[in-house]
Amino acid sequence: MSRNSLPKTQMLAARQGIVTPQIAHVAEQEKRPVDFILQRVADGRIVIPANVNHTNLIPMGIGRELTVKINANIGNSSTSSCPGAEKHKLAEAIRFGADTVMDLSTGGDIDAIRTAIIAASVVPVGTVPVYEMVAKYGRDHFDRPTLLNTILSQAKQGVDYMTVHAGLLAEYVPMALKRTLGIVSRGGSLLACWMKKHHEENPFYTCFDDILNICLDYDVTLSLGDGLRPGCLEDASDDAQFAELNTLGELVRRCRAAGVQSMVEGPGHIPFNEIEMNMKREQSVCEDAPFYILGPVVVDCAPGYDHITAAIGGTAGAYYGAAMLCYVTPMEHLGLPEAEDVRNGVIAFRIAAHAADVALKKPGAVSRDHAISRARAEFDWDAQFDLALDPDRAREFRRRAVSASHAEVKYDSGYCTMCGPDFCSMRISAELKKNT
Repeated sequence: MSRNSLPKTQMLAARQGIVTPQIAHVAEQEKRPVDFILQRVADGRIVIPANVNHTNLIPMGIGRELTVKINANIGNSSTSSCPGAEKHKLAEAIRFGADTVMDLSTGGDIDAIRTAIIAASVVPVGTVPVYEMVAKYGRDHFDRPTLLNTILSQAKQGVDYMTVHAGLLAEYVPMALKRTLGIVSRGGSLLACWMKKHHEENPFYTCFDDILNICLDYDVTLSLGDGLRPGCLEDASDDAQFAELNTLGELVRRCRAAGVQSMVEGPGHIPFNEIEMNMKREQSVCEDAPFYILGPVVVDCAPGYDHITAAIGGTAGAYYGAAMLCYVTPMEHLGLPEAEDVRNGVIAFRIAAHAADVALKKPGAVSRDHAISRARAEFDWDAQFDLALDPDRAREFRRRAVSASHAEVKYDSGYCTMCGPDFCSMRISAELKKNT
């Protein structure tokens, strides 16, 4: 059956019991029965971002019962980077395990950058349309034609999912402005400023039915943005955040009624002890729509190490129900990430996601850990590195340790330079097993 003869979206196809190639692929990758994936896509608990025009896409599923996914943000700023640099970041993100990427470009030839990224990406590509609107037309052009034309243009290009901050209503802005950091979402702050200046409601909310019609035609998944996410621990879990969440729940129901796939974006900075409550609240309010969270960042005082503070929160978030983690790099709060920052952020969150998958006993999750443990017991260095989340770094560290050693240690020696041959517990254990 050709794509043209199928229902318009993966959700509508699933509701008719049609196993699309995308649904079949996700079932195989996740080691789940096809009927399980079919039912979850039909009811909205799993989304498969797959724009009809993204022709080189390898489909993947997002849902709390699947393996935890991670997203890597790339894209230039008005002051930094170029298309070539962004394509390099894309390659690094995919190489180290990002399941999706978001092009957050805010300067230069945004259309050209996005076209290049989509053409080169085998993973789903997301965007934030309000960034392009502001970059091209300024902060005062949030009119209906500009908004819908921007979304339509990106949909035609092949964007698989779009963040729209449609839940940030005008009545919530005063609550948010009482915070220590106010509104830290770029899209949220731009919309709040426009609403306050023009005394009008959020145009993404008032145009939501028209947005749904565009998404329906191209099977664009809507990522319902958290424009009022907390930007510091002091602002976490407040009235503004949860007021917006209630509206996002309404929007999820409108998406499902229209047959449009949707997921919900979640909070940024949250104390560790509040993560479980936040995850469970979203599941209840948004009827188990996939939750896509930033971090969460669990402390505010570690600039330069926020990929670590956020990965700590990410593991807990995923364990308690988040479906996808948005990575944080060491450059968070400091500047535009470069390729090495992307690598460090992706790996940190690959670890966080995998830790949650193992703890939740997702199908096949722990097999990699068992395999690398057996390779360690046998001092099979190459097998260890092949199974590592970052094989290149593991090999680099091994070579560095060997070259720095004063003893005659070889790359494939049956011990590391931490213990040497006489103090190596695994060598001693192997001898004990042999002699038992």
